[in-house]
Amino acid sequence: MTMTQEASTEPTTLPQTRRRLLIAAGGAAAAGGLGLGWWRTRVDETASALPASFWQLEFDRPMAEAPLQMSAQRGRPVLINFWATWCPPCVEELPLINSFFLQNLPKGWQVIGLAVDQPSAVRSFLTKIPLAFEIGMAGLNGTDLSKSLGNISGSLPFSVVIGAKGGILARKLGRLTQVDLNAWAQLA
Repeated sequence: MTMTQEASTEPTTLPQTRRRLLIAAGGAAAAGGLGLGWWRTRVDETASALPASFWQLEFDRPMAEAPLQMSAQRGRPVLINFWATWCPPCVEELPLINSFFLQNLPKGWQVIGLAVDQPSAVRSFLTKIPLAFEIGMAGLNGTDLSKSLGNISGSLPFSVVIGAKGGILARKLGRLTQVDLNAWAQLA
């Protein structure tokens, strides 16, 4: 028997073992991905309350004279999205958030986009891509506010859902998807 013949008569356990290892690795990766997704959107019981001063906040609006008052949103479900014109995932998700707002406005939902940006850049952006929901100018203070709402890294985009009773129901760091918004619409 030649060397090639011996190799071909070996049992096929190596490919079966490799297949099992690949399946196990894939399962572990999927579980890790689900765990990461849960961790990124979870509401920590100790962080579910809003800072006491939250409802007293006011923001300049880029296209209006009167300030945006958070106290006017109290008692309604609110999606707050921290964004900037220089942030590609932020800009990509805005039409999706706008659709969510228009669909859920009759159910009492409010959406507020807090721009961590320069007013002139936001005004220019909104003339090209108008949005139906309220935009407030959070400026550099927006990073601190988003951190107080659970955005540990201060990165953008960051979204948080506040329930009608005033508690944080959900949050997400990163670009929103339709799946996120569909799930959040059921919360309030």
